[in-house]
Order: sequence, then C-alpha cells, then structure tokens
Amino acid sequence: MSLKSILYTFAAVAVIVSCAKPAQTVPALKVQGTALYQEGCDQPVVWRGLSFGWHNIWPRFYNKEAVNVLVKDWGCPVFRAAIGADDLEEVCPLGGYRSDPQSALECLYAVVDAAIENNVYVIVDWHSHVLHTQEAAEFFRTVATKYAGCPNVIYELFNEPVSQEFEDSRDYSEPTQESLDAYWLKLKEYAQTLIPIIEECSGCHPLILMGCPRWDQALDCVIRNPIEGYDNLMYTTHFYAATHGQWLRDRSDSTLAAGLPVFISECAACEASGDGPIDPEEWQKWNEWAADRGVSLLTWSISDKNETCSMFTPAASSEGPWNDDVIKEWGKISREWLKK
Repeated sequence: MSLKSILYTFAAVAVIVSCAKPAQTVPALKVQGTALYQEGCDQPVVWRGLSFGWHNIWPRFYNKEAVNVLVKDWGCPVFRAAIGADDLEEVCPLGGYRSDPQSALECLYAVVDAAIENNVYVIVDWHSHVLHTQEAAEFFRTVATKYAGCPNVIYELFNEPVSQEFEDSRDYSEPTQESLDAYWLKLKEYAQTLIPIIEECSGCHPLILMGCPRWDQALDCVIRNPIEGYDNLMYTTHFYAATHGQWLRDRSDSTLAAGLPVFISECAACEASGDGPIDPEEWQKWNEWAADRGVSLLTWSISDKNETCSMFTPAASSEGPWNDDVIKEWGKISREWLKK
C-alpha cells in the first residue's frame, strides 16, 4: 500500500468531531485503517490534548477542579493520566504504583471521574520505562473493572519502553537493531497478555495504545512484527521537537504506509530532556505533519517542574483557575494551541 493511499484527505480538526448523542455520553472509539472514529460518526477523530505529569511527582494537579478548568477554560477534549509505576530517585510526594497502589489509584480516579463528568476522554497511562507485567496486569484489571463499559476511558499499556540493555543495567547507549527487535518481541508478548485482561474486565472493546522501544521511536520494529488479534489498537510515538525532527516523521510515515495507526500521546516543543529552548519551527512542522495525516497530539505536561515543558510555576494553585503570571511559556503555547 502506498503512503498516498492511506493518508487522509480531510482537513484535520483540533477537537472532537461533533456527533448527535445523548447528553453526557461520549461515543465509543473505533480504529478503522489508520484513522480513529467515534461510533456513529463518519469523520475521523483528531485531538489536541494535555498530559498530566507523573502522578507521584505532581499529585497536587490530579484533582477534579483542575480538570474542570482545563476543559471549560482551556478547551481540552482529552487528558492523559501518567500513573508512575516506579519509585523515582528524585524527591517525590508519593511512591510509584508498585509500592503505593492506593495513592496511585486515588490520583487516577480523581482525573478519570472528572473527565467522565465533563464528557471528555481520558487515557490511563502505565507510566514506566521498564517491564512490570504482573503489576501492570493488576493495575489494568482493577481500572478496567471499575470503569467497565465506560467509553471515555482509553488504555495506554506502556509509556516509553527503552531497550533490553536499559532493563538490565540502565544502559543508555544505542542498542543494535537485532537487540531492539528481540526486545519488541517481549513487549508484544506483554501487550498480548494485558489486552485480553482489559477487554474482559471492561466488558467492551476499548481503544488501546501501545508503546515501542527507544522511548516510542523504534516504530520499524512494529512494522516488521505488529501485534495481532486486536483491532482497536494504535501505536504511540513521542517527540520533543528540538531533538526529534524529520527522521522521526519519516519513520511515522512508514508506519502509516504499512497500515498501522499512530497516536502521539506525549510531545513538546523543547529538547528530549524536557528542558532547553523551544524550537518553534520544528514544532510547527510537527503540527502540520500531524494535521495532514490526521494524527492526534497530547502535550507534556501539567506540572510545575523547573523545566521548559512544565506548564505551571510552583506558585500556581493545584486546582486553578490560573492567571498568566503562574502559567509558563509552554503552558501558554499549549493553551492557545488547544483553541486553534
């Protein structure tokens, strides 16, 4: 199949296409080809949304009031709740899910419940860089059971897997292609373990997102050996515009050309470190690329870290509303971007 034959010819929209549905009910989501649709709609869904930061570093923003403001004042149609699986070395108010599942679930439920009340979608993100199959299965079983039949909830199985070398020794060096392909086989097995659990416990056929090696950038591994047996699945890629340029757009194009859907569940206009200068030219290129291909984008992150991609200063309230004095440059860019 040629790239031209699978790219969308519609004018991409920044918000969910409106459909006639009962009040306070969002349509179920369905992947068709490389596009995402709402049940009963004949135009693809193309989102611009926001990701919360790690719940165990910034739990203070995981509350109903913050979601209300971000929906009503900023116009956000979809959120991502980044539930940290691991304890982190930096000073954190909370442990990760593996050591403190109750706090993790409390943070998650606050955001998911608020999203449902506001009639928007929410991604439940298992936010880790290493495999924890048993704990992830427990997590998704619990969440899918609680929100059984709820069309608002999307499941992201694994944020940014890295490599087998990283799993073994936190080695950041570039692995071989053979090593990445072998690691993807493990990730594929992981996904094929979790997907039936989510489908059974949710009692429906929810949208599921899955990451790939090298921080969601080794999409070539997916092209060679995609996940089979579940048709409501999209593959995530993440970019930071000042670091990831045309080569990653080309790789994403190859994925779409192979008939595999792409969803960008995390991105920003700065460097991959989360810091450094904003690159407006590359950010614009990514936005034009995504609009041309009907790919959804969620920006990182609702947090107050002293870095470029955090949207708020420490002086910002946990609940909002927020005036411009406490919204950082990236927060202002993201707010205006949502409204375009």
